[in-house]
Amino acid sequence: MKLNIVLVEPEIPSNTGNISRTCSVIDAALHLVHPLGFDIDEKAVRRAGLDYWDELELYEYNCFEEVQKKYPDGVFYFCTTKASNTYSRIQFPVDDDKNIFLVFGKETKGLPEDLLRENRDFCIRIPMKYNKRSLNLSNSVAIVAYEVLRQNDFKNLNEKGFLSND
Repeated sequence: MKLNIVLVEPEIPSNTGNISRTCSVIDAALHLVHPLGFDIDEKAVRRAGLDYWDELELYEYNCFEEVQKKYPDGVFYFCTTKASNTYSRIQFPVDDDKNIFLVFGKETKGLPEDLLRENRDFCIRIPMKYNKRSLNLSNSVAIVAYEVLRQNDFKNLNEKGFLSND
């Protein structure tokens, strides 16, 4: 299983920087769909990503359809506050040959409504209090990504901790 994070029109450079760092440490590819609300070389992006940029598998696209065309066999999950399914109820694929894509929208609006309607069965949400708008984008990416990894037994990630006796 190869995990991929897709950010559709992200607006805040520090969120993208934090997400790039998460992608680097969990060996996930980061796919950025333009237009971006910042320059990818912007200091805030680089600062948040720290020294992980050179280890990041990064792709850029002009539109989301380019991502789908490049990975026709990919399994896409659309992360939104509007879904009825929660991310923890989904059985993510564990097949080694599968590309799993977690798709997130821009910070101020989320994903386009038509994209959500077209993919209703693959829309997922993080539970939160009813009258709250949403979690921070970089936190949301980490929450859902780690559930996919947990279901795949954290394959290919170092499970030994600092205090390990091994």
